Amino acid sequence: MSGLFSPGWAGSAAEEATGDLAFLQALLDAEAALTRAQAAVGLAPSEAAAAVTRAAADATRFDARGIALRAREGGNPVIPLVADLTAAVPADAAPYVHRGATSQDVLDTALMLVAARTLDPLLTDLSRTERALARLASRHRDTVLPGRTLTQHAVPTTFGLKAAGWRSLVLDARDRVAGVRAALPVQLGGAAGTLAAFQAYGSGEPGVPGERGVPGLVAAFARELALVEPLLPWHTLRTPVADLAAALAFTAGALGKAAVDVATLSRTEIGELSEGSGGGSSAMPHKANPVRATLITAAARRAPALAATLLGSLAAEDERPAGAWHAEWEPLRDLLRLAGGAARDAVEMAEGLRVHPDVMREHLDLTGGLIVSERLVAVFTPLLGRARAKRLLGEAARRTRVEGRTLAEVLGEILADFGESLSEEAAPREAAPEEAAPEGVDLAALAALAALCDPIRLSDLTDPTRYTGSAGTLTDRALERR
Repeated sequence: MSGLFSPGWAGSAAEEATGDLAFLQALLDAEAALTRAQAAVGLAPSEAAAAVTRAAADATRFDARGIALRAREGGNPVIPLVADLTAAVPADAAPYVHRGATSQDVLDTALMLVAARTLDPLLTDLSRTERALARLASRHRDTVLPGRTLTQHAVPTTFGLKAAGWRSLVLDARDRVAGVRAALPVQLGGAAGTLAAFQAYGSGEPGVPGERGVPGLVAAFARELALVEPLLPWHTLRTPVADLAAALAFTAGALGKAAVDVATLSRTEIGELSEGSGGGSSAMPHKANPVRATLITAAARRAPALAATLLGSLAAEDERPAGAWHAEWEPLRDLLRLAGGAARDAVEMAEGLRVHPDVMREHLDLTGGLIVSERLVAVFTPLLGRARAKRLLGEAARRTRVEGRTLAEVLGEILADFGESLSEEAAPREAAPEEAAPEGVDLAALAALAALCDPIRLSDLTDPTRYTGSAGTLTDRALERR
């Protein structure tokens, strides 16, 4: 494949690790390792193991396209590959090629090898990405910008906290991928997961069952490939594939969260962020598109459906299902490529991201202070009661929008008028304390309300940069995670 329609993974380490030639080499590596493992436990001559290893060392010696076409006969590529590998070794080594194994043993093990070879650079990229995001979060710990919910300004937040959140997701992905990588197992069970053929070959006598070497065979196979020895053959127990699918899909989605935020905040009319090297347009010379974010987002949108196919294959009938196992191969390769390519692009996006604090500050003032209305509700409710506070702030918000003034200016006028009316309401309470006072009104509240009329106090209350809650502390706490 040329990757013509796959710019997200073209040229990445994931592409190299998952290409047809790489898969073919993994199949050959599994075959050679199996023969070496049998030699290590006394089930094959060491000379045969050496001969098979030499023959399997270079996948370019084999016709991948021919194997693919011949795979139609048996439904998988291992059958024609075994025939070609057998023909490539000396006659005395030929009986030990693939001896005792079934096609699924080799193909599943090769899938785990390809996964391992893809996940290693992917983990490196995730580490680089989280370090870049940590630097951004630390540098912009107190850089305030509008928080947005349902596309609208909500309350202020900080870019440091946003970047720390992105980093937290990347670390979650790293931990999941690292856990899966450390648990990738070989598969070896024979025709139905009983290791019966290896036992038969281990007897040393035709037709006589035996155990010579069999107990240590799977462990030896795992050692040869630096993979894990499974507790049981997993030919229809697809936990390794399901775990891998979930980790890869999560990784794509975690990187996708940062990517969609970057793309959104890079919009022309927002411009709070920009990629370090934006992509061009074939028709519009002025454009600098957030290409890295775009490609990561594309991967995040495709990954869940691919993972669903792999999770669906958990319901595998018998000791080898007709179709469920076969359905895994291409989606798994696609997931490895998408997640690997997204991780590669995330490094470039994070390391080159440009932050524009001046634009963020400008946007905080777009609503004239309404972005901190939540704070004012909290301040006024104890003084006025919920109903009065809501009524007062609703009127202030309306006038702020209609009159094009700041919330502080409008509130100053409204509070002065409102304070006078409340004083009149409270007068009977002073003359006749036994009479019930109007709801929510007392002299202490009136005094506090009068203090709020001060322009300096109102300016402070409606300053978005003074309403970021625990954003700084949360950012610091997030950055402690390693």
